[in-house]
Amino acid sequence: MNVRIVVTGTDTGIGKTVFSAALSGALDAYYWKPVQAGLDDGTDRDTVMRLSGLPEQRLLREVYRLNTPASPHLAARIDGVVIDPQKLALPKTDRPLVIEGAGGLMVPLTEDFTYIDIMAHWDAPVVLCARTTLGTINHSLLSIEALRARAIPILGVAFIGDENEESERIICKMGEVCHLGRLPHLVSLTGETLRAAFAQHFNVDDFVRGANR
Repeated sequence: MNVRIVVTGTDTGIGKTVFSAALSGALDAYYWKPVQAGLDDGTDRDTVMRLSGLPEQRLLREVYRLNTPASPHLAARIDGVVIDPQKLALPKTDRPLVIEGAGGLMVPLTEDFTYIDIMAHWDAPVVLCARTTLGTINHSLLSIEALRARAIPILGVAFIGDENEESERIICKMGEVCHLGRLPHLVSLTGETLRAAFAQHFNVDDFVRGANR
């Protein structure tokens, strides 16, 4: 099953790492975040390890681990590292692979290369994580337009937060994308509560079918 899914967001800090952990666990997949910027509070790989229930060997190491919590291009400059996009080719795995981006689509990896540029090279379907709070309609529709402009396949939108029926509806209608589900905020965030919430609000078959189109 050659399922490869890229998880990106309309912005930073919206919960895509938690969503990635849930999706990786539900697919019994490999997880990979190619570029990690900021190490003081632990890495996103650490979070996924704690929440996904996957064995450590399924959590692939980052290609670049940058100390500075900033945009990758700036973190690399401060750390004295040169990011080479050619080193970010998708790894081959014998199970599904979930790839997590950094921030939003236009986050610069270098002075000349953004995350959406590398996604275009990957040619894997994208799940767009979007907040349900004010401002999400604009951010979501702009992100969908940017993906379509580069012919990147969109698997659908995964909403994160409290229910906002109208925002969720109009984004999917105007963006002509699938509403994959909504992950609510969890008062107690553990592997068990995350698995239960994902199973309640998403259908894992939607991700498998979409990725195999």
